[in-house]
Amino acid sequence: MRSTRLTPLLLAALLVAGCAAPLQTARLERHSAPQPGASVVEAPPSQSVAARRPLPDPVEPPHAFSQALAQGTRAPNGKPGPRYWQQHARYTLTARLFPEARRLEGAGRIVYSNHAPDTLHLLRLEIAQNLHAPEAVRNTASEMTGGLDLRRVAVAGRTLAEGHAPGYRVRGTQLLLGLPEALAPGASVEIELEWAFSIPQAGAGARMGYSGGDLFFLAYWYPQMAVYDDVYGWFTDPFLGQAEFYADFADYDLSVEAPAGWIVAATGTLDNPDEVLAPAVAQRMRRAHGSDTPLRVVGPDDFGSATRAGHDGRLRWRFSAANVRDVAFSATKASIWEAARTPVGDRDGDGQTDYAAVNTFYRPSAPRWQDVTRYQQHALAHHARFTGFAYPWPHMTAVEGGGIIDGGMEYPMMTLMGDYNERGDDALYYVTAHELGHMWIPMIAGPNERRFSWMDEGATSFLENQTRGDFLPGPDHFDDDRQNYLAAARAEIEGEILRWSDFHYSEAAFGIASYSKPATLLVALRGLLGEETFLRAYRAFLRDWAYKHPYPYDFFNAFEAAAGRDLDWFWDSWYVRTWTLDQAVGRVTQRQGEAEIVVEDRGRAPMPVHLTATLDDGQKVNVNLPVDVWLQGQTEASVLVKAPARVTRVEIDPAQDFPDIDRSNNVWTR
Repeated sequence: MRSTRLTPLLLAALLVAGCAAPLQTARLERHSAPQPGASVVEAPPSQSVAARRPLPDPVEPPHAFSQALAQGTRAPNGKPGPRYWQQHARYTLTARLFPEARRLEGAGRIVYSNHAPDTLHLLRLEIAQNLHAPEAVRNTASEMTGGLDLRRVAVAGRTLAEGHAPGYRVRGTQLLLGLPEALAPGASVEIELEWAFSIPQAGAGARMGYSGGDLFFLAYWYPQMAVYDDVYGWFTDPFLGQAEFYADFADYDLSVEAPAGWIVAATGTLDNPDEVLAPAVAQRMRRAHGSDTPLRVVGPDDFGSATRAGHDGRLRWRFSAANVRDVAFSATKASIWEAARTPVGDRDGDGQTDYAAVNTFYRPSAPRWQDVTRYQQHALAHHARFTGFAYPWPHMTAVEGGGIIDGGMEYPMMTLMGDYNERGDDALYYVTAHELGHMWIPMIAGPNERRFSWMDEGATSFLENQTRGDFLPGPDHFDDDRQNYLAAARAEIEGEILRWSDFHYSEAAFGIASYSKPATLLVALRGLLGEETFLRAYRAFLRDWAYKHPYPYDFFNAFEAAAGRDLDWFWDSWYVRTWTLDQAVGRVTQRQGEAEIVVEDRGRAPMPVHLTATLDDGQKVNVNLPVDVWLQGQTEASVLVKAPARVTRVEIDPAQDFPDIDRSNNVWTR
């Protein structure tokens, strides 16, 4: 994410603004476990009132996705199909950083392999730095630095000229290469590039840049292959500044040349620590990376002397990374460096717990960051446990970037976050947990964030909230997202989740559809399916789409397959439309040995009814009314509850799994 998803100020503004299987009825497992002395009833309605309501439609995927199903690259059960394919690239990149000039010069060699069944006559690359070119189209305010200066473009050893055939053309943040020879299926081609650019202070939508004279964070700094996938072929949407990225998984060899005294951290493994770090610092780093307790690697007394002297006052740092979707790096000469290790699950299946190194870089001006190593240790370990997917990489590194960013932003093995001096310790833990959650989506399972930001931001917000509850038990950490969504829904300013992310009507609508609402809906889906079924689907989706590109309809199909039921009514109501839920207790009538409870459905989004009746002897009776009654068009239903004692209280959805827009009518008391 570029920043915190909804600030209190934005929430205040919202408050001021005014498929495959037959439908089945299943016991809702999460609510079927009674409290002591309680009984559970799966209640059919005893009678229905024949008022009619609009009904959800079947979810119709786009034609291109249906074609992928027919061709076998995707499967109806939400998994990659037997004919799934994906492109691959290997990058050899060199960055030369000139801090005083605030300039980067780069060179790269890309070997691009065509695994598609199609012959390619052109290649597309993204040059996100062109967001800062005067002619670029953008939907966020951006500093004008001139964008990327392409100095050389060559394909298969042949230098290309701009505008000629074969040649290259720049269209905003897209670079198009006309190939001298078509690239056949199974073939590879080599691309060579040289470029330079002036570094913006808060570039790419405040996702990279510099702060003062002592910190640089470089992301989206090189021409990167655009995605060519099995659904739409080339991804052609430009980077406009708000919605984020869609990138293939690739292998990288990275060299960063920087002045001596500047410590460089990056995606991947540092391959030459003894060539660049001062001996004492290298020794401290190794000790810290084997420690369960955070240790200091570099302190203020080391600033300026933490590296070797280098050649002509400059050093070359070398990193390597396999099967990642991007590389980023930081360079700092005045940051404290703390480090430790944390358990991240069993990576290789040998039954032994594996560990990842945790690094934290922060300046003395950000004192709250003294706890971020501990925050990272907890979040990374908990994410691995909850997702059931071990963190696969050698390190996780957090860089304090006050002056560049207010919230946080994720990159493979890296995160950049604000100083959080004013927001407090809890908020700093929350953003740490969020950004590290992104290591699973989109860094492992890689959806198209630019069109479907909810697939990674919503899932990561849900994972963050789950992890917050483990770190700070007690409060309902899902409630902030729930209330943000409900405020927008009441004000009627939200947009459909499936609307392409760059085309929401407002920044608030983008935030609700990307973060708060989809996170809230995962809680609702868990309440609908039960904890066991939900976790099985959630973990299988991550496992099946690891290092691949899922689409929304893969997500829908995966959960339907795990649940064994058609959930089109859920997807259509909540993801395709902006229908809202409003269930109410209409009336309660006591009879001899039983009570009749009338439930009214005043909203448009149909959901099951999870109802708890409390008797005056303290007994509780839990009633689950399946969604089927509402799908038959009714707006009111009654259920009979065995009640040997008098009913004194009735509450709908006491666990608050479902985002009901008006909870004032969810409770009846005698």
